[in-house]
Amino acid sequence: MSNPVLERRFGGNRAATAGLDAMAGQLPPVTTPVIGDTMSVGGVSRATGIMLALVLAGGFVGWNQVTATDPPSLPGLLLPAVLVGLGLAIAGILKPAWARFVGPLYAAVEGFVLGAISRVYEFAFAGIVLQAVMATLATMFVMLVLYATRTIRVTERMRSVVIGATAGLALFYLVAIVMSLFGATMPVVWDSGPIGILFSVAVVGLAAFNLLLDFELIERGVASRAPAGYDWFAALGLMITLVWLYLEMLRLLSKLRD
Repeated sequence: MSNPVLERRFGGNRAATAGLDAMAGQLPPVTTPVIGDTMSVGGVSRATGIMLALVLAGGFVGWNQVTATDPPSLPGLLLPAVLVGLGLAIAGILKPAWARFVGPLYAAVEGFVLGAISRVYEFAFAGIVLQAVMATLATMFVMLVLYATRTIRVTERMRSVVIGATAGLALFYLVAIVMSLFGATMPVVWDSGPIGILFSVAVVGLAAFNLLLDFELIERGVASRAPAGYDWFAALGLMITLVWLYLEMLRLLSKLRD
């Protein structure tokens, strides 16, 4: 997501936060004073690690809330958790100073959601959750290597294309959700035929390229000595992208196994 505050602080007029570009507007600067401490790769890694641990904890709870009926019985808190997770993500985007508090809450709530959804997929396709987790981690590692070695460089043109495509996809999904409320569907989203599979491959690829924007944001934040509070903001952006990538991996693998 585009982050003008970080752009102004880090220098240049580029946008770089993955998963946030389609939603963020003019963000206020972080006002929390940070004395003698700046953003670092280690700080972002620690924040990301904490959130991943909370995702796992929340996932354990969500997983065990799904009962093995036919079809599986979803927990009543699933929809509220989805809405709360969305609200927390937006709050962390609009108020970067809140990210250190919002990030852990988002991770726990989103973990609950992922756990419940994953259990449903696991009932339908045994072993798919482990496959999706491994595929997500492998994709992140590959994209990190490609970024670190400058095999793929984040240019202004690439950034614009990725941000535009992400915004377009978000709008497409929003329309699909509205249509579903009236009993209509967009087959390309769920169809397991060639077109549906190609669609999911393209979406997974888009999520993977968003990771490059996350990595660039972290690198520029560290280089410009941004306040340490931005560790959590950058980690939140990375976590949002990973959650999205994992869900799309689940969908793609389910289509391939259908």
